Parts: sequence; C-alpha cells; structure tokens
Amino acid sequence: MIGLSVVSELLAFAAVGLIAGWGEVFPRWIPGLGGRRVPLPAAVVPAALGATMLTAIWTATGVAIAAGSTLQGDPLPSDFPTQTLHGWHLAIFIASYAPLLLWGPFLALLTIAYWRRRRRTPAAPAPVRDHGAARPCDKPTERAQAA
Repeated sequence: MIGLSVVSELLAFAAVGLIAGWGEVFPRWIPGLGGRRVPLPAAVVPAALGATMLTAIWTATGVAIAAGSTLQGDPLPSDFPTQTLHGWHLAIFIASYAPLLLWGPFLALLTIAYWRRRRRTPAAPAPVRDHGAARPCDKPTERAQAA
C-alpha cells in the first residue's frame, strides 16, 4: 500500500510539470540534463497513457458501484459505504469521491494544452529586439530607416 501511495504522489507531482516551468526545461540541478528542454514525447506520452488509464479505471469503478457490484462483478459487500450510509452521510461520501471521475479527463485536457503550447514554441527563444531605444552605436539615420 505504501508503494501505491508513493507512485500516486509521484504521478500527481509529474502532472504539475505539465504547467510548471520545470516541465519544459529540466532544472539545472539535475546532472546531465539540467538546462536542457524536456523532450515533448517524454512528457506527453506518459501523461496521455495516465489520462487514459485513470479515465478507464474510475469510469469502470463508478459504473460498477452505481450498478451495485464490484469490478469483478460480485455484489457489493454489505458493509460497503454506499450500502450502509444514508442521507447526508451518503451525500458527503459521494461528493468526496465523485471528483475522481474527472481526474482522467482533466489530465487529458492538461496534456493536450501542454502539447499544443510546446509544439508552437521554438527550440530556442527568439531574441528580443528593442526597436525604439537608441543604442550607443546607432546613428539617427539607421534608426529612421529601421522604423
């Protein structure tokens, strides 16, 4: 169980990389990779697979529970929360777990946004040109011609 929790947390942390700066460029403290761009497939493929798996798992689980059975098709145990809770207790239980149904689709949307943003971004940032400011080597005629 601890291993599953650690993997879950690592995957959730990796999803943050789809929106954080370190998801596009490896942090400088990583030996051999620091400062280099994260390859697009290295981020998109695992995220897309994770989104697909999460969507499948939580959809199947939600459908099974709504049908009153386990994922194996057996009836839910008599002590399962949807069988024992009633009223507002059941409403809180459902409200707490229902967002899991959206985890996969939201990760898919995040992955698509990351892919679209990164495929439009050039490998190296374009140089910033200051068209209005005078530089010491500029002559007034050169600035007038550039404008």
